[in-house]
Amino acid sequence: MSQKKRSIFEDVGSPAAERVAPAPAAPARSRARAQIRAWLMALFALVAVMIVVGGMTRLTDSGLSITEWRPVTGAIPPMSEAMWLDEFEKYRQIDQYALVNRGMTLEEFKIIYWWEWGHRQLGRLIGLVWGLGFAFFWLTKRIPSGWTPRLLTLGALGGVQGAIGWWMVASGLTEGMVAVASYRLAVHLGLAFVILGMIAWYVFALGRSEADLMQTRRAREGRLFSMSTGLMHFAFLQILLGALVAGIRAGAGYTDWPFMHGVFIPPELFDMTPLWVNFFENPATTQFIHRKAGYLLAVFGVVVWLRGRRSPHPATRAAFNAMFAVMAAQMALGIATVMHGAPWQLAIAHQGTAIVLFVLIIRARHLAQYPRMASLRG
Repeated sequence: MSQKKRSIFEDVGSPAAERVAPAPAAPARSRARAQIRAWLMALFALVAVMIVVGGMTRLTDSGLSITEWRPVTGAIPPMSEAMWLDEFEKYRQIDQYALVNRGMTLEEFKIIYWWEWGHRQLGRLIGLVWGLGFAFFWLTKRIPSGWTPRLLTLGALGGVQGAIGWWMVASGLTEGMVAVASYRLAVHLGLAFVILGMIAWYVFALGRSEADLMQTRRAREGRLFSMSTGLMHFAFLQILLGALVAGIRAGAGYTDWPFMHGVFIPPELFDMTPLWVNFFENPATTQFIHRKAGYLLAVFGVVVWLRGRRSPHPATRAAFNAMFAVMAAQMALGIATVMHGAPWQLAIAHQGTAIVLFVLIIRARHLAQYPRMASLRG
């Protein structure tokens, strides 16, 4: 039987080839990753603003102005003079008013009320943006394989953060307290940075395809990744220590540098009893530890930066250079904040720069794990 000769190009565009051709799913997956990444970037911005607004709420002593936790109905502020007077009367029953703000007028109360209300409202907005976004991507089946648990975890941590926020506020409503407990403030701020860091890592991951991440991981710099992981944890610890300092306004008590009241080790370091109380309530102890941890963090940062400079990948080297530059700026800003008695402008700038530094460390760490390969032309 004779067979008809076929051109080697005959199957191109033929009906049979069209029937078995796979659907072009890659562009759809790429669009879905880009959309989820944009959504997470919006969440990241909201969480970053939330941290800064939380800092302003603390600096203005506004956190205790709302004495009830009403997750739903609390979204509506007082709408009449009678409602304002009712909220003011509730505030006048706590010790912060009696011991710190006695004689405060209703108009002055409204100022601190709006700060705390705005802080809580921003938390509700974050929850709404997460909930609507997740529902949309889940219902339209756009969530990439393996990402559903990660995105659900973000939402769960957001809910836990709201509960911890009230747990923190409740500590300041007890008898004898005029502010929230510093250790609860540290937990609240710490979880905010955990959420922020997770979102940042996911944004970096979604900025590249799964195939690219799998391929570039073969070129990972294990040693540099481990060092940057340690630096990330150390920076997180320093953020918690800073919260302990801020919680008791310890930054305003010792305004000389590099000494504290003219000495390297202040004699009142362990004046309180029992001993453990000093680490949370003694201004000398909290600021001393925060300062010395800052020095150690800077030394470790230099070591990691020098190792990062030896990376064969230009993008990785640039990431560690950026991280080190912001770390140097943060240390200088911290010293300036202490020497000026921690005014709110410097204190907020110091907190905001901590956000930038933390994210830059995570970015450098991500590039150590998944380096961007440069072409031979550079």
